[in-house]
Amino acid sequence: MYPIKFSPRLITICGATATGKSGLAIALAKRLNSIILSADSRQVYRNFNIGTAKPTLTEQQSIPHYLIDICNPTETLTVADYQQQAQALIASPPTPPTPPTPPTPPTTPPLLLVGGTGLYIRSVVGGLKIPRVAPQKELRIQLESLGQSQLYAMLQQVDPVATQKIHPNDLVRTLRALEVFYVTGCPISEQQGEYPPNYPILQIGLDCADSILTRRIAQRTEQMLAAGWISEVETLCQKYGDGLPLLDTLGYREIKQYIAGKISRSEAKDLTVLHTRQFAKRQRTWFRADPQIEWFDADHPDLLEQVWQRVQQFVGNYKSVVISAD
Repeated sequence: MYPIKFSPRLITICGATATGKSGLAIALAKRLNSIILSADSRQVYRNFNIGTAKPTLTEQQSIPHYLIDICNPTETLTVADYQQQAQALIASPPTPPTPPTPPTPPTTPPLLLVGGTGLYIRSVVGGLKIPRVAPQKELRIQLESLGQSQLYAMLQQVDPVATQKIHPNDLVRTLRALEVFYVTGCPISEQQGEYPPNYPILQIGLDCADSILTRRIAQRTEQMLAAGWISEVETLCQKYGDGLPLLDTLGYREIKQYIAGKISRSEAKDLTVLHTRQFAKRQRTWFRADPQIEWFDADHPDLLEQVWQRVQQFVGNYKSVVISAD
């Protein structure tokens, strides 16, 4: 074993749902002899497989995936929890699929951070400082009963700085800001900030024309249904109850309505496609706001080679620098 270690390098692959991030990442990981860190807020939960487009077992066996299936559906994984686990893996990455053979000195290939959850990715590449306050169910119930107008007025009193970044109609972020204040006694605005890591990062974004993305979403939704998505949701309802919050997320909610007899299978599919398109629009807005992301056409026939050329340039520019390991 070599008494040295290497500084990390990170490549992110982000973009809207159904743009082919996972397929591209697996192809790159094979060429780099690297591993994949998932950045998907639902793939972290066990048993939610088909509807989250989780990499198949075959795909996970071909390339090691991490930050998948790390939490039970009845538990809550916060962004701070995710960030902590991701940062730990980046700081001490698992052994690559094909470890180097002595006497050749070991190298550390870039890690791939892949997914469509913008906040997960930003927590890592931006080094977000996140208040470690778990959701307070009872407190939230009490606060919600007051109504958004009054809640926002309360937030203006205890944390006026936060209200400069939170829209008056944004109930989710208003609740979170108040929750953090009442639990810690300190405004959330004083507990936030960004401390970007000092290792090199290449951010790759995938996008395509609206019509093409709509077709991709429709095709993937049909593939999910053909793969047994309805049976998956039925099993989840039986195991956890249909009141499980995760079963009210994108796609699962629509399939659950079909199972309950409220809508037809065709309606469930069409609504899933519609709501997924709306979700993709929000993802695009989020990622497009980051000027560091380099964009590629997800539907280009030479996508892999185009991205590979950029990755090789990145790897060449940022060698795996040796750090003393005294």
